[in-house]
Amino acid sequence: MIDTVFADLRLAETHADAYRNIVSIRVSQDVFDDLSDDPEDWSAAIKLELATKSRAFSSPEPVIHRPFEEAHWNDAIDYPFKHWMRSRYSDGSFGVWYGADSVETTVYETVYHWREGFLRDAGFTQPGIRIERKIYLVRCDAALIDLRPTVTACPALVDPDDYTLTHQVGAKLHREGHPGLLSRSARCSGDVYAVFNPRVLSDPRQLCFLTYTTTDAGSVTVERQPGTVWLELPDASESGVTVPAG
Repeated sequence: MIDTVFADLRLAETHADAYRNIVSIRVSQDVFDDLSDDPEDWSAAIKLELATKSRAFSSPEPVIHRPFEEAHWNDAIDYPFKHWMRSRYSDGSFGVWYGADSVETTVYETVYHWREGFLRDAGFTQPGIRIERKIYLVRCDAALIDLRPTVTACPALVDPDDYTLTHQVGAKLHREGHPGLLSRSARCSGDVYAVFNPRVLSDPRQLCFLTYTTTDAGSVTVERQPGTVWLELPDASESGVTVPAG
């Protein structure tokens, strides 16, 4: 099957923003508030951390901008390349960065993995479970392997659960030094990016926050503005998406 995937490869010359959806919180918390009740102690701990930890990102901008740029870089780009895990295009032996062509595509992908791969595996099926997430825009400049025309001949590329073929594809592209690929989403009609080289990614910008909540019906509601349902994704055994009016 992998020979079919690589029989007639095409490149997608990509110079565009991709959408990155990560776990986050809408309102920041002080990471040291559990160590002391005194805000002066929190401030001292923050200063110590800034003075001693190494920086993963350097910037030509004035120093006042660097902490914010570094946080965006680490959150939106660097994390999967430092914390390898098993995913559609990796068996866990190397890192892959995933993005999508729209916020909606990221929602379909992340809701599936949150609900089916985490909550249900852990036995959490009750309504009212919430998680907050953040959307970044990240610039991608690369000639990506375009697997979208191949999906019809190789539907295993978008199999919902079997990653056998995609692991082989990802291992080959990573080993040969390709920067990444474009393919169809396994959860909806959108497109997804799988990037193996962080150097083709740049300019992370925060776009919005989302809140996912499980419901009595087994669906997941998605809010962009707190208290207003933007999307509702039904149980995985059903199909379709509800977009409330307004």
